[in-house]
Amino acid sequence: MVDRAVDILLVEDDPNDVELTLRTFGKFMATNRIEVARDGAEALECLLGLGDNPARRLPILPKLVMLDLKLPKVNGIEVLRALKADARTRAIPTVVLTSSKEDCDAAECYNLGVNSYVVKPVDFDQFSEAIRQLGLYWLLLNHNPLK
Repeated sequence: MVDRAVDILLVEDDPNDVELTLRTFGKFMATNRIEVARDGAEALECLLGLGDNPARRLPILPKLVMLDLKLPKVNGIEVLRALKADARTRAIPTVVLTSSKEDCDAAECYNLGVNSYVVKPVDFDQFSEAIRQLGLYWLLLNHNPLK
């Protein structure tokens, strides 16, 4: 179990995207604590205590979930569906950060209650800037009375 409060749950299976995201947050928002779930099943364990390792459940829910769609074990749509269906996690701001430009994926995410749908920039600098802006907006500018 994680023994500290987490600001962001990053749900991402691509090690390069994880590294770049962590590096960007470390550079621009060093005080934020980030937990990484590398597949959808780990995300459900962290958020809802579901799965093979319920002890992995975060003791305090994160302020933000950044969620990839194309994940092993449980895909991002199913994670989002579970997250928004549970009263404990429904209000957590959730940003889908994905390579999918499919309108049907974006529409389904918005129908399920995602707060934002962002297509990952391919360019290194643009990706880093997108992460920086998302973090600044959701953790500093957005007023969430539940934080």
